[in-house]
Amino acid sequence: MAMVRVNGLGVAYDRVGEGPPVVFLHGAAYDARVWRPQLDALADAFTVVAWDEPGAGRSSGIPGSFGLADYAHCLAGVVESLGLGPAHIAGLSWGGTLALEFYRRHADLVRTLILADTYAGWKGSLPAEEVRTRVEGARRMLAAPRGGFDPTLPGLFAGEPPAAYAPLLDAMAAAVRPETLRTQLALMAETDQRDLLPTVSVPTLLLWGELDVRSPQAVARQFQEAIPDAELVVIPGAGHVSNLERPEEFNRSVRGFCLAAAGR
Repeated sequence: MAMVRVNGLGVAYDRVGEGPPVVFLHGAAYDARVWRPQLDALADAFTVVAWDEPGAGRSSGIPGSFGLADYAHCLAGVVESLGLGPAHIAGLSWGGTLALEFYRRHADLVRTLILADTYAGWKGSLPAEEVRTRVEGARRMLAAPRGGFDPTLPGLFAGEPPAAYAPLLDAMAAAVRPETLRTQLALMAETDQRDLLPTVSVPTLLLWGELDVRSPQAVARQFQEAIPDAELVVIPGAGHVSNLERPEEFNRSVRGFCLAAAGR
């Protein structure tokens, strides 16, 4: 584990391998551990980094006023601490929204974007009624006696969560900080990045689970139409957390894309 301090916050991250940097950004209610299959599989060719965003895992907590720009600036501290130049930035779900915000504010640190099962913010990708439903569902979840997160929430996986990762999912769910989850979900509900998508000028890979109902393929097509020359890969049989449900296919796509980008 490495740790960098940004604006008074300690930001932790895992780093393995040698080569061009690939930085993975986890979804809401997860932490760096969700990227374990990627760290294991890609370290032979890349410097693979998975952060615990502020408010998650081993990183410092966040103040109540923390926004997307603050997350992006903390991520810049991580990428700069690697000393390897611009990185391939890969984000899943909420992590993809953050990856886009990072590009908006720190494009000089982005070699490529890998956006997996994500959104241009809920406001930017989903119907208003669906956003209201999710906000209400989040309110009920956070008001529950345990105030926690269910890693088997319907829609996260196409079927049952992969048995091999059940202990990992349980451990991450137990570590969720309600105040962080509340911030993440509120930001998702308020964010609309549709203006940003046509301005993306780095190679972009869209990775989508075929059976993702949280961010359905219609959202992927919106991204593909809006981002110039974006490449879309649909992963058969995968739901929203495609990197855990179909890690081999996910890793193969990331590897091929990043290696191809090196030759551009």
